[in-house]
Amino acid sequence: MTAPLFFADPARLRAAAVGDLVVLDGAEGRHAATVRRLSVGEKLELSDAEGLLCSAEVAAVSGHAIHARIVARTLVPEPSPHLTVVQALVKGERDERAVETMTEVGVDTIVPWEAGRSVVRWDPARAAKGVARWRSTAHEAAKQARRPRIPLVADTETTAQVVERVRQLFSSSGSTVSSVALVLHESATRPLSEIAVAGIGDVVLIVGPEGGISDDELGAFEAAGAQSVRLGPTVLRTSTAGTVAAAIVLAGSGRWAVPREPRPTEP
Repeated sequence: MTAPLFFADPARLRAAAVGDLVVLDGAEGRHAATVRRLSVGEKLELSDAEGLLCSAEVAAVSGHAIHARIVARTLVPEPSPHLTVVQALVKGERDERAVETMTEVGVDTIVPWEAGRSVVRWDPARAAKGVARWRSTAHEAAKQARRPRIPLVADTETTAQVVERVRQLFSSSGSTVSSVALVLHESATRPLSEIAVAGIGDVVLIVGPEGGISDDELGAFEAAGAQSVRLGPTVLRTSTAGTVAAAIVLAGSGRWAVPREPRPTEP
């Protein structure tokens, strides 16, 4: 079984060399000390949430804090392609479930989208709470998945903002890295599995609400450069579709073929 991962204070972790002690305190230290009940000598991994990963060993436990000795430092490169999922707001707890599973499979950026047919509407106060909840969910799911990078959860976007996001994806002048934007739509004829994503730099997946993406929205996305694709013969819930689509893209891109070990070592 792999060692548990915790997100340490970035400044402390980046300043620590092999052999140094790093204090893991706060919510993460409490989780390690009182929930996981780590004891002296046990292994753990510490991350700054942005790719620095340190193998460590518990040197002492003090209340709700862990004192961990750094054994090795690793800088995990950013994965390619960078996968963004624009996820329409859904009711109940399905949105958090979608964020959780998308984080587990490897999505890099998650964008909450207030689509035209979204049943859920977030006013400014509710939007702040909703985004905070999604970010917390991504944080916990990244720990569970042993991911050294926590996905970025963007602020809520309108359809116009998502269209601009797609437009900007293709407007980077002088870029030699290709990009692709894909809209999941049940009336599309081209399967997502046929889209070549190996060697692509950025992939954006757009997942509509339970009521579907409107014709106007689909037209706007396609005019900005997106392609419409279908997942398969069945219609999935929006809270499931993003995760399934992400898995197809990640498998097709080769990202899932990369083993967890060995990792490159940073001095």
